[in-house]
Amino acid sequence: MKAIVSIIMGSTSDIPVMESAAKFFDEMEIPFEINALSAHRTPEKVEEFAKNAHSRGIKVIIAAAGMAAHLPGVIASMTHLPVIGVPIKASLDGWDSILSILQMPPGIPVATVGLNAAKNAAILASQILAIDDENIRKKVIDFKIELKNKIEKANNELAKIEFKFKVN
Repeated sequence: MKAIVSIIMGSTSDIPVMESAAKFFDEMEIPFEINALSAHRTPEKVEEFAKNAHSRGIKVIIAAAGMAAHLPGVIASMTHLPVIGVPIKASLDGWDSILSILQMPPGIPVATVGLNAAKNAAILASQILAIDDENIRKKVIDFKIELKNKIEKANNELAKIEFKFKVN
């Protein structure tokens, strides 16, 4: 089994956030790899990774970083693969990492999810993969149906709660 998604984080301190992406890929049975690379401390390794990811079978890259969060953009500048950035809340309430990932120059897009939203990054990566993989597409559709079912169940439970002035 070869990875088709790569989860990259600037530091192993990001594991508590990125674990939800890994768990989602496990549930969806999507092969992935997970590594720490730093745009500032290991730039040569970042370049080697980004330039060789496609030839190794990677189809989507999720890159997480906090503070001066250059990792997703640096990777995006060196690959044609889609890059999804996950801003990590490390300082300044996360605004530094959000803006570092979100505000990319023209020609170097990084799809950016919310602060610490690793699971959303995994869902988006799965949706990208589902474009040409029927097995993943079915799993994504089933996941979306399950989300709908959870809300319907929650509304059924809310209907049972009684208040003096509640009308539904």
